[in-house]
Amino acid sequence: MASKNLVVMLAALAVGGGCASNKAAEKADGKPGEGGDGTVVAESIRQKKAGDETVTETDLNGDKKPDVWTYTVKGKSPDGKDIDRLARKELDINGDGKIDISRSYDEREQISREALDLDFDGRVDQVNFYEKGVIVRKERDLSSSGKPSLWLFYEKGKLVRRERDTNGDGRVDYWEYWENEQVDRIGEDLDGDGNVDKWTKNPDSET
Repeated sequence: MASKNLVVMLAALAVGGGCASNKAAEKADGKPGEGGDGTVVAESIRQKKAGDETVTETDLNGDKKPDVWTYTVKGKSPDGKDIDRLARKELDINGDGKIDISRSYDEREQISREALDLDFDGRVDQVNFYEKGVIVRKERDLSSSGKPSLWLFYEKGKLVRRERDTNGDGRVDYWEYWENEQVDRIGEDLDGDGNVDKWTKNPDSET
């Protein structure tokens, strides 16, 4: 049951939906095929403990094994008091002793990055990026190549665009734009030059 619940939870984290923006086919935040910052997703899900971090282990399911690792660092509160600030958190959701989710937090203890191991091999398959605690981008490796091939972009927490590298050449060749919680139009690069050659409009979307 725990394993089933994990799959459901990770699936919910991996997908996105929502409404959106009527921006045209500009590439966002960086080079095509790199989803913004050239992130390589196939890193180890478990990060090394930094020298200034203090880790606290928690057993949530009562099996006498830790399933949550909370990392804190020394910091200051807004009023200048010394505090232990949340820096990272690692979670083992299915109780197999391995990390499934790794989260990083900013100086205000808002989530800034979330790495997911979707196939339980100890490597990152998807990375979610946040600004001020709000999702702005997801990157996922669909081909087990070690690099993202699917990018989802969000505005105000809502999905506005999906991009894919469908042939594994490292370049985006499929663009999906969302309006009013549905696909508005799809762009396809048919000759591999990085530009849209074919647009398909959703007849059910608002004009």
